[in-house]
Amino acid sequence: MLRKMATIASQSSPALTFELLARCSTTRARASILTLPHGPVQLPMFMPVATQASLKGLTPEQLEETGCRLCLNNTYHLGLKPGQDVLAAIGGAHKLQGWNHNILTDSGGFQMVSLLKLANITEEGVRFLSPHDGTPMLLTPEHSISLQNTIGSDIIMQLDDVLVTTSPDAARMREAMERSVRWLDRCIAAHANPSTQNLFCIIQGGLDLDMRRECCREMVARDTPGIAIGGLSGGEAKADYCRVVVTCTQLLPELKPRYVMGIGYPEDLVVSVALGADMFDCVWPTRTARFGNAVTRYGILNLRNAKYTNDFGPIEEGCGCMCCRQDGKGMGITRAFVHHNTAKETVAAHLLTMHNVWYQLHLMGDVRQAIIEDRFPKFLRRFFADLYTDSSKYPTWAVDALRGVGVDLYTEDTD
Repeated sequence: MLRKMATIASQSSPALTFELLARCSTTRARASILTLPHGPVQLPMFMPVATQASLKGLTPEQLEETGCRLCLNNTYHLGLKPGQDVLAAIGGAHKLQGWNHNILTDSGGFQMVSLLKLANITEEGVRFLSPHDGTPMLLTPEHSISLQNTIGSDIIMQLDDVLVTTSPDAARMREAMERSVRWLDRCIAAHANPSTQNLFCIIQGGLDLDMRRECCREMVARDTPGIAIGGLSGGEAKADYCRVVVTCTQLLPELKPRYVMGIGYPEDLVVSVALGADMFDCVWPTRTARFGNAVTRYGILNLRNAKYTNDFGPIEEGCGCMCCRQDGKGMGITRAFVHHNTAKETVAAHLLTMHNVWYQLHLMGDVRQAIIEDRFPKFLRRFFADLYTDSSKYPTWAVDALRGVGVDLYTEDTD
């Protein structure tokens, strides 16, 4: 039986409670419980991305089996298809996808970057051409919130003006940051369900730390239930990414969840937790599964490789996912079976998706437990030692970022 931990401090808003349970005594990592309308979520955590109300290759029951209690849908895509009328008729995305746990919806702002050739951004909103039939459309802060209110997601995101971090246009970056603040005010005014849905603001400002600080102050003043750091994972150097994350988390309220958008590589997750972040999402673990790649504690296994033809071991020894664990007769999914099907049948992608999502979620669970037991620095050293068998190959950005919060990856643990 799990012992209920005493809460250090907590804060509530109408549809959210944030309970801080533990802090790492060395880094800025913390463990907490985020209670949302569809149940509690343990932080830090990773959110699988079910863009169009489904995680490619998994049924809702299989996603639930991985331990997922909060997944991400995309407002832009759901607004296009099946559309707001269908979502309203069925009663929202939870019923549409048969999912009785929590949902976070991205506002559609990221598509300004990924679909920029189709979009024109003005103060009014984003005009774009439907990728389905080329129809002209307009996404405003008000319409984004209206769509998310209809979707019924537990966490909804403001519409923000997203600019790739590597853009050299400082004037346009400032315009995007300031517009994101103004659009947040419009989102707050348009939000029809604050008692059942939580609106998160999104901090912008590119790689300009002063601009990020300015945006933090403006966003924090609006007192939304949670706060996201946006505009990253856009090709910037990892060292620059870390500087932005640590700059922002230092200025954010302690008793609100901190969500860094679009982050999913395992080493990015554990370092970002050390810098003070709590929530992450990315399509990477599910997308890479469809290319035959398994995510493991020792790195990526490309199971398309011929060397796995006669490998009858599990995808990852010791993994508890439904693919790797054996039944009472010693039967389970083998690397050879996945290899056999990677180029022929969709079953291989389905199995690897289950495994990769499980890995990401349980990596965050292990991180959380290490924070609670105040052994997170030791966990970090073991994590990097497993991932990079040669310490000389540790990524410099990770070494430097962790050193900045008191962890030397090259120090040997004595116990």
